[in-house]
Formats: sequence, C-alpha cells, structure tokens
Amino acid sequence: MRRLTAFLLLLLLLPAPARAWGFFAHRLINRLAVYTLPPEMVGFYKANIDYLTTNATRPDSRRTVVPGEAPRHFLDLDAYGDSAAYKLPRSYPDAVALLSEDSLLRHGIVPWQVARMKGQLTAAFQARDTDRILHLSADLGHYIADACVPLHTTRNYNGQFTGQRGIHGFWESRLPELLSSGYDFFTGPAPYLERPTDVIWATVARSNTALDSVLRFEQELSGEFSQDRKYGFEQRGNATVRTYSRDFARAYHQRLSGQVERQMKLALRLVGAFWYTAWVDAGQPDLDKLPRTPSAKEQQRLALEAKQLEGAPTRAAAGHEE
Repeated sequence: MRRLTAFLLLLLLLPAPARAWGFFAHRLINRLAVYTLPPEMVGFYKANIDYLTTNATRPDSRRTVVPGEAPRHFLDLDAYGDSAAYKLPRSYPDAVALLSEDSLLRHGIVPWQVARMKGQLTAAFQARDTDRILHLSADLGHYIADACVPLHTTRNYNGQFTGQRGIHGFWESRLPELLSSGYDFFTGPAPYLERPTDVIWATVARSNTALDSVLRFEQELSGEFSQDRKYGFEQRGNATVRTYSRDFARAYHQRLSGQVERQMKLALRLVGAFWYTAWVDAGQPDLDKLPRTPSAKEQQRLALEAKQLEGAPTRAAAGHEE
C-alpha cells in the first residue's frame, strides 16, 4: 500500500494530457492490472511493469500522427441508431461490408480493435516473442481502458453539443487525479474470458448506458455552483491553468455514486483478463523461459518511434479530435 501511494503521488506530479483516461489513469490501470494475473504470468509481467506502465499512453501519442490510429479509441454508438451496441456486426469484415470502412473509421472501431489485438497477443504468446508480448499488452491495455469511458461511446464526446465543453477531461482525467488515492482497486484475480469479443462489446454497451448520468449530473451541478466555485486556477509546471474546482469535482463524484471509480476498476480487471485469456488460448507457454526484459532492438524501436512522433506534423484526426 505504501508503494502504491508513492506511485500515485509520483504520477500526480507529471503532466497529464486530456485525451482518453489521461496520462495518470492509463498508466495506473496497466500497472495495477499486472497484480490480477496468476502466478504463472505475474513474474514475467512484474519484471516488465515499468515498460507496461510507461507505454500505456503511447497510443495517444500516435493519435494525431499515425493514420488510422484515432478511430481505435472510441465508438460513436449514436451514429448507428437505437441499440447499436447489440446490432452492429461483431466481425470487422462484416461491419465493413454493411457500413463501409469510411463510416467505421469516422465513428470509431474500439471494440473491433480490442478483439483484433487479443488475437495478435495470443499469437505473440504462441511465438514466445517477448518484445511483441509486451508491445501488444501495453497497447491492448490502453484500448480496453478507453472502452470503459462513457464519453468514448458518443459523438458528443466533449459535451460540445450540450454546452458542456471540457467534460471529457473532467470525467476521465481530473477526477482520477484528485480522488483515485481513495479508490478501492481490489478486483481479485483476472478471470478467463470464454467469449472475449462479446465481453468488449458488453463493456462498450455498459459505458454507453452510463453516459446519461455523466452529462445530466454535470448539468445539474452546474446550476448549483456559481462560475467562481465551479472553476479554479492551479499551477501546472510553469503555467497557471483554469480547471474544475476540487469542490465541484468531489460533488460530481458523489452525485455519480463513484462511477469513475467503478469504470476504472472495471478497466484494470478487464486488462488483466484479456492478457490472461490470450495466454491461456496460446497454450499457457512457460513465461519463465522467456527473456525477462525487452530486447535492445525493442528499446531502439521505442526510442525511434518517440523521436519520429516528436518531430512529425499532426494530422486532422477523424472524430474525437478535441
């Protein structure tokens, strides 16, 4: 517990981007997911916990630079009509045939992305490829966590259609940064998923069901708080930034009955479950026989990617661009 508290404090000192769960939450989710794994896996994953933690945010770094990356983080269910989470094809080729790939990429593909990467991770375990196991595990954890965010299931992802612009970062970044030290993250051991594709689709549907509360409760509280109480100013590095006040954040957390905590807890449990399921489906290879750390080649790849991303021009991302 002392180590976890120290880690939380360290993350809070680091800058946090507004996208997805944010720098802080994505890294915490991947890190805590390691502790849900069985003994046969946990040694390998704990040896690489810093890799999994640090690279949890890499998909966001690629989002406005790498073509095709942005749609992997969300699914606009309201673009497809009523009960879309239950009616859309589970097979990506079937979805392309029905809706066209342009439409899919415009409105997001996160559940199809998770299902595809689960298969890739299974193949990496079968190949005993340490670098690929770690790379895919870190990225897969990111997309699974994104599927647990209600605002990743709607075109109104930042409240831009309801006069609530900024709610995206408030829900998924501000609340965890302020309050997660008091969250209960105990989930028990990661379960095996008999139907992982169905699980990720059910997760997106659950997230979408919570969307009404996310928007409505913020609107209600905004009517109860004056502007000078709703917002405040905080120092972030060398900049003073306007942000939602701590009082407003705590009131929102209470009004939501801990919704952010529940979704974050769900995310870390599912990340562990997908890692575990991929390993089981690969025949439960002995991870103790694999190299315990990423190869020099993998480290060079990460460094080169970081350099390329830093210098590359940003592109207009399809959907959820704010």
